[in-house]
Amino acid sequence: MSHPRERDLFSGALSRRDFIRRTAGTAFALSGAAAVLEACGKGTPVSPTSTGFPLARPNQPVKWSIFGDNKPIADGLQPEQNATLKVYNWSDYIYKKVLKDFQKKYSQYNVKVELSTFNNSDEALAKIRSGQVDFDIFVPTVDLLGKLVEFKFIRPLNHSYIPNIQNVWPELQNPFYDQGWQYTVPYVVYTTGIAWRTDHVKDDIAAMPNPYDIFWNSKYKGKVEVLDDYRETMSMVLLRNKIYDVNTGNAQHLNMVRDQLLQMAAATNPIVNVQDYVDLPEAKVWIAEAWSGDMVNSQYYGPKGFDPGVLRYWALPVHAPVLNDLLVILKAGKNPVLSHLFLNYMLDFDNSMENFSWVGYQPPQTAVTADLLVKQELIPSNLKTAVVDEAIWKTGARELELSASVDSAWHDVWTQFKAGG
Repeated sequence: MSHPRERDLFSGALSRRDFIRRTAGTAFALSGAAAVLEACGKGTPVSPTSTGFPLARPNQPVKWSIFGDNKPIADGLQPEQNATLKVYNWSDYIYKKVLKDFQKKYSQYNVKVELSTFNNSDEALAKIRSGQVDFDIFVPTVDLLGKLVEFKFIRPLNHSYIPNIQNVWPELQNPFYDQGWQYTVPYVVYTTGIAWRTDHVKDDIAAMPNPYDIFWNSKYKGKVEVLDDYRETMSMVLLRNKIYDVNTGNAQHLNMVRDQLLQMAAATNPIVNVQDYVDLPEAKVWIAEAWSGDMVNSQYYGPKGFDPGVLRYWALPVHAPVLNDLLVILKAGKNPVLSHLFLNYMLDFDNSMENFSWVGYQPPQTAVTADLLVKQELIPSNLKTAVVDEAIWKTGARELELSASVDSAWHDVWTQFKAGG
């Protein structure tokens, strides 16, 4: 399998993680439903909110309703003829060869696949909400699902077209956010951890009593980077202090996070961005808060002569932040049968691995192991720890929606950190 060495993942990495952070913004601010959507996206209770639907949590899973005017398609339908399947995805987040291969597989129906991309949530949601586009496939994050379901932007699935769901982790065949996978299938999974270069960092970070302390070690001042994502970097401080509720609204916890972020700024003056996959191999920094998928990609972004063998990645063994993205079928699309077949196609082991070879973000395929990825030369052995194990998924910390007041408190802390106190 070929590996791209020149593509720019920056906008995609930033945007898809920043997606939900902004969903209560301008994208929905133009209609009467906007206030309802904004409220439901920020609702505080886990039980049904005033808007009529719950916020999914691992300990309080949700099975979404199937509406009388938005039912699954019938069994046994033929794919649409002479159709253009329209895929709407984050920038640089799907391998175009996989799309071409889908066309070939269904060439008897004269299928064409058209990829459109977005760089931020406002752009994506405004288009979907406008009713003026007919995209078939969309790639949301879990946080947005309630809105997409309740406002009937997405179709419920007919499982008879998607037998390849059996290839993914059992827990994702019945996820807490969509019990019975009535509207979604999983796309990719990833953790957040620490990456570093052993040729510059002599500390064995993974063996430290508290690896997160490295971000406060003044001997690395100017050579440290943290993610420009308020949820990720603030959660890292919580985890450093063994606070595993990364959705906390506890004022003492947030004050502690603020104080320690400011201490970190004084100690190491970290760069704050989402270019971990570039800055580390280029040695602009030696230590970075990083996403596992970006570290898989980082092996291709060093200068001439760069040895990827110096890269290391560590994530908290039990409580690492772990997230996944989804594939859903938009109701406005004109090709619901082909859309189902596309979801099934992306859940095929070979196709998902072909996509992984370019994207770097791991499909939650049961057959995927770190040893397999090393054997297939998709990752070097020194980055085996970037592979997301199903056990981590089951126990990891999940950054879920916050109430309006708690989200505001989090932003206040982040603003103080970004402003230097």
